[in-house]
Amino acid sequence: MQLSFLGAADTVTGSRHLAELGGQRVLLDCGLYQGFKVFRERNWQPPTEAMRGADAVVLSHAHLDHCGWLPVLVKSGFHGRVIASPATRDLAEVLLLDSAHLQEEDARRANRYGYSRHEKALPLYTRSDALKAIARIETLEPGQGLRLGEVELGLSPIGHLLGACAVSLTHRKERLVFSGDVGRQHDLLMPPPQKITRADVLLVESTYGNRQHPVEDSAARLAAVIRETVARGGSVLIPSFAVGRAQALLLVLHRLKAAGEIPRELPVFLDSPMATQATELYRRHHSLMRISSSEARNLLQGVRVSATAQASMRLSQLRYPAVIVSASGMATGGRVLHHLKAMAPEPRHHIVFAGFQVAGSRGARLVDGAPEVKIHGEYVPVRATVSHLAGFSGHADSEELLAWLRSFRKPPRQTFVVHGDPAASDALRLRIQEELGWAVHVASHGATVEA
Repeated sequence: MQLSFLGAADTVTGSRHLAELGGQRVLLDCGLYQGFKVFRERNWQPPTEAMRGADAVVLSHAHLDHCGWLPVLVKSGFHGRVIASPATRDLAEVLLLDSAHLQEEDARRANRYGYSRHEKALPLYTRSDALKAIARIETLEPGQGLRLGEVELGLSPIGHLLGACAVSLTHRKERLVFSGDVGRQHDLLMPPPQKITRADVLLVESTYGNRQHPVEDSAARLAAVIRETVARGGSVLIPSFAVGRAQALLLVLHRLKAAGEIPRELPVFLDSPMATQATELYRRHHSLMRISSSEARNLLQGVRVSATAQASMRLSQLRYPAVIVSASGMATGGRVLHHLKAMAPEPRHHIVFAGFQVAGSRGARLVDGAPEVKIHGEYVPVRATVSHLAGFSGHADSEELLAWLRSFRKPPRQTFVVHGDPAASDALRLRIQEELGWAVHVASHGATVEA
């Protein structure tokens, strides 16, 4: 078995791992790099010949850092199969089309205002590229098998996000398992990750490999933030991932209003077409979630949806307190940037980041206390209060990762730690080595190994 680590091997983004076994070449994830510019520039590097010639791509889930580079691979000449769970396929359609739209808009804006370093700014891929990639995705139900030549492919629900799965590739008696992103034991929306008992070679993510989630009640803290901000006449802006996080926040806000923890008449706006579409998909696939079907149906109850760009712009001029949930979750693009521009300079407002922020992203800089941030080519002062509610993360923390790993009946022959910042990956490596006694290494970007 041969593995090539082509992404998410020295950072927490850009998941791409090429596995060769049983005469098959399978790319595990095809993710977009986010965060620091040095990583984002890798998105523009052409796929390797081995990637273009792969027999299949298997998507663990629909977040862009796991599926967002698929249009690039397809337009480069990839002709293999693309496989995902049904819910992942549905969410990937929403995310990829939105990603293409944002990239086209960013290129147009850069050309209009002249803040690109290039003679003409171009999008990484277009809506047409995204549609061609989406059309290639075929679905596999979790728990069922699919043959790729002599290799058996399987998906196991892993929590984290609607449709998210760990991937197993089995050839004869050899089994490779890729965790994808492992969910939490007590996630608001998703059941705990399904246990996997056997792997000869394991790839495990390490997003929170050196951290534990706070023991605080994140919903109660959010309620306190909202009450305090409303009392001083301000609004609360929540930059949110449109898929997963936005639905969890809508659930919490609905519960807080029902319990009288925040004013029932307080307007809640969902300003993200993608989040609105994704919420409809969560309602359609409600059987995959841990909440009741009635709660799933009511996620948008009492929520004001901003359907147009004009409605979104009017939100930035609100003169009364409100809660605005808007994408993107790390403030890397999208409608939330207009709200940040308008609200960040005003001390009465509060900006709440709910969940993990990739190092180098605008969200990470704000959480770290940046006095100003660059938006659309200009610097905006930050006088609003900024908070980080890490408890809303959909990623397993270090204890939950170790608990999932302990479900294996015997140690894998080799374990490779991926998808984490260097400190997080090495911390998880050390715990796996010392507490479980496994042979374990942190994957190196660009490395090819025999396992």
